[in-house]
Amino acid sequence: MTRVVIVDDQDLVRQGLRLILELAGLEVVAEARDGAEGVAAVARHRPDVVLMDLRMPGMDGIEATRRITAAQAETRVIALTTFDVDEHVVEVLRAGAVGFLLKDVTSDRLVDAVRRAAAGEPVVASAVLARMMANFASRPPVATPPPGFSELSERELEVLAMIGSGRSNAEIAADLVISMATVKTHVRHIFAKLDLRDRAQAVVAARDAGLS
Repeated sequence: MTRVVIVDDQDLVRQGLRLILELAGLEVVAEARDGAEGVAAVARHRPDVVLMDLRMPGMDGIEATRRITAAQAETRVIALTTFDVDEHVVEVLRAGAVGFLLKDVTSDRLVDAVRRAAAGEPVVASAVLARMMANFASRPPVATPPPGFSELSERELEVLAMIGSGRSNAEIAADLVISMATVKTHVRHIFAKLDLRDRAQAVVAARDAGLS
């Protein structure tokens, strides 16, 4: 059974999330009211997934995510926020979160996201990813290539740039006139060289490198 810790400073939010998850057969092993409590709860219970609010008094969700992913690599953190324009989206993904959801997510999608995260898959709300790319496009690029960037081949740079612009693997294959299997190989190599967990972090890496 997937084990979950909920971190949110609002009692009603925590209670609502707990009810949704438990009705779906998931186990909520602890709740926390701020980042510090969340870090302690994760250390104590070692859950599969953490639902992490970002805006909390004391230690916020970004710092808590950073500490959790550094200490418990097997625990997957999903960040939660009320606003899809939250300025901390990129920061929390850099801190190690595997995904980002809006608090108005439906019950079914929330449960699916927790299960996918527990299985090692990225879970980023499409509205959030679209807003990230729109925000990136509106800002002047400041290239700060991530570690490992110099190891990428020319083709891998092309693929990373396309990921950064929001293209799917199928669209990349069509644009470059290569097979899906080849695209997946390039993506796997990019993730390994740049130490990326998922596609959301690849979007951030492409932006940092000035590719999108």
